[in-house]
Amino acid sequence: MTKVFNVTGPCIPKKHYMADMTRRIRQIQKLVDAGSYFTINRARQYGKTTTLAALDKGLSKDYFVLWLDFQDLGSMAFQDEATFSKAFLELLLQEMQRRNAEKTPDMAAIMKEMYHAAETYTTEMNLMVLSRFLQRVCKCSEKPVILMIDEVDSASNNQVFLDFLAQLRSYYLQRDTKGIVTFQSVILAGVYDIKNLKRKIRKPDDHKTNSPWNIAADFDVDMSLSEEEIEGMLREYEKDHDTGMDTGKMAALLYAYTSGYPYLVSRLCKLLDEKIGDGTKTNSAWNKEGFLAAVRMLLLENNTLFESLIGKLTDYPDLEQMLKELLFFGKPITYNPTNPVISLAEMFGFVKNADGRVIPANRIFDTLLYNHFLSQEELRSSDMYKASLLDKNLFIRDGHLDMRRVLEKFVEHFHELYGNQKDSFLEEEGRRYFLLYLRPIINGTGNYYVEARTRSLGRTDIIVDYRGEQFVVETKIWRGNEYHSRGEHQIAEYLEDYGLQTGYLLSFNFNQKKQIGVREMEIEGRKIIEAVV
Repeated sequence: MTKVFNVTGPCIPKKHYMADMTRRIRQIQKLVDAGSYFTINRARQYGKTTTLAALDKGLSKDYFVLWLDFQDLGSMAFQDEATFSKAFLELLLQEMQRRNAEKTPDMAAIMKEMYHAAETYTTEMNLMVLSRFLQRVCKCSEKPVILMIDEVDSASNNQVFLDFLAQLRSYYLQRDTKGIVTFQSVILAGVYDIKNLKRKIRKPDDHKTNSPWNIAADFDVDMSLSEEEIEGMLREYEKDHDTGMDTGKMAALLYAYTSGYPYLVSRLCKLLDEKIGDGTKTNSAWNKEGFLAAVRMLLLENNTLFESLIGKLTDYPDLEQMLKELLFFGKPITYNPTNPVISLAEMFGFVKNADGRVIPANRIFDTLLYNHFLSQEELRSSDMYKASLLDKNLFIRDGHLDMRRVLEKFVEHFHELYGNQKDSFLEEEGRRYFLLYLRPIINGTGNYYVEARTRSLGRTDIIVDYRGEQFVVETKIWRGNEYHSRGEHQIAEYLEDYGLQTGYLLSFNFNQKKQIGVREMEIEGRKIIEAVV
């Protein structure tokens, strides 16, 4: 069987190219061995189900694993306690059948009673009856029992599910104090963590704070793919296809753009294999140029992950506003997990904590959001966007992007359109208008992203890739000569990191005596082209 890169459903080692999950599974098994209850809550398509599948296989030697999926329950299953208990019981019986549990006489007897309870459904069926069945399964099992529930978000608006969790919590607490026999470990998997599920269910005036899941152990396992794990997957692919790629360099590129987000890694690899390389044994796809083409292709897709992310902006206006401030205004946001907006942004995968600062989770999502917000401006027929459409044929010479010319025309238009605006306009809107001007020029041929390392240091570095060439454009607010001089030396150092001889500096200066225009200088042996607006 020929393996492929998979982006739909769980990854299967025999069918799909995938990263080695040994490190991750060992870390999770330590929690299970310790008898912990916990939640694997990560953003959509972050490998949660694939992880549960690997756990199912890895734990089955020592444990009796019951793996349920709440997607198999319809929304009506959560309408009341009796309906939920019956539906859960039926789902549990299906899983026990899959495990051949009836081969054990004691377990067969319990299953017979469970079948009878499910078939003779009455209003007397409730969570207490369900819990007694679960306890009896745990008592009769020859091995400690693990309960895994995938897609718990399906129960996100239902109080009955929280009541069920409260019962699991009660038996967990009595496990040691009263000798109650219950699950060795309970693992819930979904996007929302339990405190966010509770917040969705509670009414604004309901101040109940006790969590039904405050027994949960911290789940600190890194679910992202490391650069080494990505390279291991690529080496397996290279062994089968012999493309001649440099697996180390390609893994570094994939990690740099995705920060190891599993879906993004697999999707880019799938595009490189099936679209850029057309599935043939050729090294023309698996290089930097092919990779950047795959990035462009990915950002033009309307896949389910991107749809979900953008949909959250409509659902949570405060989240949208925070992300706009983070991207365009250059305002540092201190990481605070108790801030509900930051918590949502992190939970959905938009941002991450970097040494106490909130930064975009990866370059792909960063650019996706920029494109989304800028397209809203384009639809409103922004004057700057219209100017760029008229100018865009002026900047490509013999297939190369003339970035100096881009800055010259931007300065010209910006002064004409916004020269009389207040200082706050320049500070909060300037970067946005430069990207609005730049996007139509490189659209379809080039990529851009904003470097996270400099985002909250009073400057923003925009990295532009165009036909294999890179351009570093630093945008900053004028805050005096000394500060400005320091910034010029910073960009020279940054150019050294990228191995470039020429860099670009776009200064938004609201000093009345400023001199508008473009000039060229040499700093530490490197050419800096500065545009002042």
